[in-house]
Amino acid sequence: MALVTAPVTDAKLTIVSFAETQLCAVMPETHPAANNEQLQLRHLAEDEWIVFPRSVNPPIHSSILETAGRQGIPTRQAHEILTAQQAFHLVSEGAGVAILPWPSTLGLRAEGVAVRTLSDLSLSFETCLIMRRDDNSKLVNDFARAFLRKHVPKPGPGRQMELPLSA
Repeated sequence: MALVTAPVTDAKLTIVSFAETQLCAVMPETHPAANNEQLQLRHLAEDEWIVFPRSVNPPIHSSILETAGRQGIPTRQAHEILTAQQAFHLVSEGAGVAILPWPSTLGLRAEGVAVRTLSDLSLSFETCLIMRRDDNSKLVNDFARAFLRKHVPKPGPGRQMELPLSA
């Protein structure tokens, strides 16, 4: 069982979406775009990018490059990282700006580093609970059900349909 942002589909997995996740930029606090309320990928066009490699999450990696291509942004990738901690360290050392899924940045901090959500709609992904389809463990299944009950948004109250009455 795992929580994955933008998982690849696989017939051997059960995948249940429970949240929408934006990508974020991890940048020096002194970056010109660090105070932008609507941060977009184009604001990072002059920076070296620090990203997870395609092998870690192909859909996210492809979306970043496709969005940059559509916006005419040349990608100047400085580093591929395997952990968000590496990204924070590289940003704090001045190696560039990291583009990461928001959940991977939770709880991480570094002096002089800011985290800002990217507002590009094409850089929004589902975060899912995934499990092996053949996992028959009662403990795993009970945990998954309890997790989803707590984290899947509940539908709002229904609204009664109003129909005109004929006289």
